[in-house]
This record gives sequence, structure tokens and C-alpha cells, in this order.
Amino acid sequence: MNQIPGTDLKVFPITLGTMTYGSPVAFDDAVKLTQYAVSRGVNLIDTANMYEGYNRYAGSAGGVAEEIVGRAVRGLPHGSVAVATKVGMKVGPAPEDEGTSPAAIRKQLDRSLARLGMDCIDLYYLHRPDESVPLADILGALSDAQRAGKIRYYGVSNYSAEQLAALLRAADAAHLPRPVACQPPLSYLKQEALAALLPLCAAEDIAVIPYQIYQGGLLTGKYRRGAAAPAGSRADEKPEWMMRMDDALFDRIESFAAAAQAHGKSMAQYAIRWTLEQPAVVSAIVGVKNEKQVDDAVAALA
Repeated sequence: MNQIPGTDLKVFPITLGTMTYGSPVAFDDAVKLTQYAVSRGVNLIDTANMYEGYNRYAGSAGGVAEEIVGRAVRGLPHGSVAVATKVGMKVGPAPEDEGTSPAAIRKQLDRSLARLGMDCIDLYYLHRPDESVPLADILGALSDAQRAGKIRYYGVSNYSAEQLAALLRAADAAHLPRPVACQPPLSYLKQEALAALLPLCAAEDIAVIPYQIYQGGLLTGKYRRGAAAPAGSRADEKPEWMMRMDDALFDRIESFAAAAQAHGKSMAQYAIRWTLEQPAVVSAIVGVKNEKQVDDAVAALA
């Protein structure tokens, strides 16, 4: 277990991601899959108010993954798992259905709590920066939610180093709580966060819990140069969510495959190990469709 600095949360090195819950992972299957991951030691489940699988479009209502997670954790021993969810993406037509204004945070937090069937969320992420709202207002709303017992801690997702630094300055100036976690995209194929964001998190004792570590499956070995995308893969089911698969990309993928082989790991396992070796990373978010993928992810830690 790894400690999230400034909290009492100790998390397994693998966090369960739920972006595909609802579609292609159907409700009941996702409930069982979540419970199986918990049985293998996973104790942090990451979701968002917008998640509804591949059915998602800009402005759709979301909520599906939160309902699944709520069903899955119901009945588990108190404190055995921590749940993280997010606010900020557009989930409806009203002004407070998008962004992180105090009104949006109040409305979306209550909706998330209801879907999850929880009184308090362990880790509440600002899903993206919102430059239309003063940082002091955002921080005040999060502090209010903490004092009300609706969230324990908060974090940021998709923030740049500059945006995170500005948030930290604003929190310190107002004597308000700082974020405890940062969730950037990070993989062998997408390393921009290594330049400034992760060093900042390391210096400020902020836990990094990255997503997209398999880069849509490109780092799992399922794609081959010149071959069609396999059935059931991300490129087959949701190609618009994939990087451009050209020869330059496959050069990097094949280099990564050689490194994985040299370390005696599958590509997916090596992707996890590579991620966990980066500065300030305490856990890597892994999205799965079946129990075997959970087992493979856990085996990467051996």
C-alpha cells in the first residue's frame, strides 16, 4: 500500500478505472468486476459524474458508472475501499451542469453522492481547469463540502503544472486546504506530464494517480503494424478515442515491446511498472473489461 501524503488514505498500487462501465461493460458485469478487483486487493475505485462508457457524448447526462460503483461497494465493510469521483465536464443543459463554480460543485456533488449511495466521497477531483471561475470561489466551495462532511479530500485532473501551481498559491493565500492528488494522462507514449507537472507534485507532496497508462490498449500488445484492429478493442469499438496509428507510433510501440520482453513482463504489465516508477506516482489507474485483466494487472506488481 502507498500513502497519499497529507491523508490517512493508503492505496493499492493499482486503482480501478470505470470509464467503460455501462458500455462496453454492462451494469451487472461491471458490478461483479468491481467486486472481483476489490477481492484482489484493489481499494481505490475511480469514477466520474460524466462516465457512461462508450455511450458518452458531450453534454450527455452521465451518472451510469457512479450508479454501478455504488451498487458494487454496497455491503462491503466500512472503510475497505475508497471512492474517487469528479466534477467539471458537461453533463446537462443547465449552467451548473458544467464547470466547477460553487453552484456546479454543490449540485453535482449531491447528485454523485445520491448515485453512489454514499454520505461522503473520499477523493473529489476537479475534472478539468475552469478559468471562468475565480480560484478562491472553487476552493471555498470545496472547503464548504469538506466541512459539511460530503468529501474528505480533493484533487485535480487534467491540470497543467502552471494551473496546479496557481491553485496551490490560491489555497495557501486563503488558508484553505490544498489538493492531495493529481490525475494526469501519462504513459510511455504520452510523457508530457514528466516535464513539469510530476516534479511539481513531488516537490509539493501531492500524490499522482495517472490515467491512460495503456494508452487505449496500444501498450498491451493487441495492435500490430499493418493489421486491422482486433474485435472488441478500443480501436474497433471507439476509434475516435485513439491516437493516430502510423508508422512512427508503431516504432515506439515496438521499442516498448522489446523493453517489456527484456524485463520478463507482458507489455501491459510493463506499462504498469513503468508508470509506477515515475515521480510521485502512488497508484496507476487501470481500466478492465474482465477478471483476467485484473489478474494480469495485479501480477505486474510481483
